[in-house]
Amino acid sequence: MISFYFCRMEFENFISSLSAGKPPEMVSAYLQSLWYDARGNWNKAHDLIQDIHDSKASHIHAYLHRKEGDASNAGYWYNRAGKPYPLVTLQEEWEALVKALL
Repeated sequence: MISFYFCRMEFENFISSLSAGKPPEMVSAYLQSLWYDARGNWNKAHDLIQDIHDSKASHIHAYLHRKEGDASNAGYWYNRAGKPYPLVTLQEEWEALVKALL
Protein backbone atom coordinates (compact mmCIF):
# COMPACT_ATOMS: atom_id res chain seq x y z
CA MET A 1 0.00 0.00 0.00
CA ILE A 2 1.32 3.42 -0.92
CA SER A 3 0.54 6.26 1.42
CA PHE A 4 0.55 9.87 0.36
CA TYR A 5 1.00 12.82 2.64
CA PHE A 6 1.37 16.52 2.30
CA CYS A 7 4.70 17.87 3.50
CA ARG A 8 3.94 21.10 5.30
CA MET A 9 6.55 23.83 5.14
CA GLU A 10 7.57 25.32 8.45
CA PHE A 11 7.76 29.07 9.04
CA GLU A 12 11.52 28.92 9.59
CA ASN A 13 12.00 27.19 6.24
CA PHE A 14 9.90 29.84 4.52
CA ILE A 15 12.06 32.55 6.12
CA SER A 16 15.23 30.72 5.04
CA SER A 17 13.91 30.54 1.47
CA LEU A 18 14.02 34.34 1.26
CA SER A 19 17.74 34.08 0.50
CA ALA A 20 17.01 32.00 -2.62
CA GLY A 21 16.47 33.43 -6.08
CA LYS A 22 12.86 32.27 -6.32
CA PRO A 23 10.05 31.21 -3.98
CA PRO A 24 9.85 27.61 -2.81
CA GLU A 25 8.24 25.22 -5.26
CA MET A 26 4.70 24.12 -4.61
CA VAL A 27 3.69 27.13 -2.49
CA SER A 28 0.44 28.93 -3.16
CA ALA A 29 0.12 32.23 -5.00
CA TYR A 30 -0.68 33.75 -1.60
CA LEU A 31 2.67 32.70 -0.19
CA GLN A 32 4.49 33.61 -3.39
CA SER A 33 3.07 37.12 -3.06
CA LEU A 34 4.27 37.42 0.53
CA TRP A 35 7.65 35.96 -0.46
CA TYR A 36 8.15 38.60 -3.15
CA ASP A 37 6.99 41.31 -0.77
CA ALA A 38 9.58 40.24 1.79
CA ARG A 39 12.22 40.37 -0.93
CA GLY A 40 11.30 44.00 -1.65
CA ASN A 41 9.38 43.37 -4.86
CA TRP A 42 6.04 45.00 -4.01
CA ASN A 43 4.95 45.14 -7.66
CA LYS A 44 5.42 41.40 -8.22
CA ALA A 45 3.65 40.68 -4.92
CA HIS A 46 0.73 42.87 -5.97
CA ASP A 47 0.60 41.41 -9.49
CA LEU A 48 0.32 37.88 -8.08
CA ILE A 49 -2.54 38.67 -5.72
CA GLN A 50 -4.65 41.33 -7.41
CA ASP A 51 -6.68 38.98 -9.63
CA ILE A 52 -7.54 36.43 -6.94
CA HIS A 53 -10.95 37.20 -5.51
CA ASP A 54 -11.28 35.56 -2.11
CA SER A 55 -10.87 36.70 1.49
CA LYS A 56 -7.26 35.48 1.82
CA ALA A 57 -6.17 37.38 -1.28
CA SER A 58 -8.12 40.44 -0.14
CA HIS A 59 -6.28 40.36 3.19
CA ILE A 60 -2.88 40.19 1.46
CA HIS A 61 -4.00 42.91 -0.96
CA ALA A 62 -4.96 45.07 2.04
CA TYR A 63 -1.61 44.44 3.73
CA LEU A 64 0.24 45.41 0.54
CA HIS A 65 -1.64 48.69 0.18
CA ARG A 66 -1.11 49.41 3.87
CA LYS A 67 2.60 48.84 3.34
CA GLU A 68 2.48 51.10 0.29
CA GLY A 69 1.05 53.85 2.51
CA ASP A 70 -2.36 53.94 0.83
CA ALA A 71 -4.58 53.72 3.94
CA SER A 72 -7.81 54.36 2.05
CA ASN A 73 -7.22 51.56 -0.46
CA ALA A 74 -5.98 49.28 2.32
CA GLY A 75 -9.17 49.96 4.28
CA TYR A 76 -11.25 48.97 1.27
CA TRP A 77 -9.42 45.64 0.99
CA TYR A 78 -9.53 44.92 4.74
CA ASN A 79 -13.29 45.44 4.49
CA ARG A 80 -13.47 43.02 1.52
CA ALA A 81 -11.46 40.50 3.56
CA GLY A 82 -13.76 40.91 6.56
CA LYS A 83 -10.82 42.04 8.69
CA PRO A 84 -10.39 45.12 10.86
CA TYR A 85 -7.60 47.57 10.07
CA PRO A 86 -4.71 46.06 12.07
CA LEU A 87 -3.08 47.67 15.07
CA VAL A 88 0.11 45.64 14.71
CA THR A 89 3.28 46.44 12.80
CA LEU A 90 3.60 45.53 9.14
CA GLN A 91 6.17 42.87 10.08
CA GLU A 92 3.82 41.33 12.63
CA GLU A 93 1.00 41.27 10.11
CA TRP A 94 3.27 39.73 7.44
CA GLU A 95 4.37 36.99 9.85
CA ALA A 96 0.77 36.26 10.90
CA LEU A 97 -0.31 36.01 7.27
CA VAL A 98 2.52 33.63 6.38
CA LYS A 99 1.91 31.43 9.42
CA ALA A 100 -1.82 31.26 8.68
CA LEU A 101 -1.14 30.22 5.08
CA LEU A 102 1.53 27.59 5.72
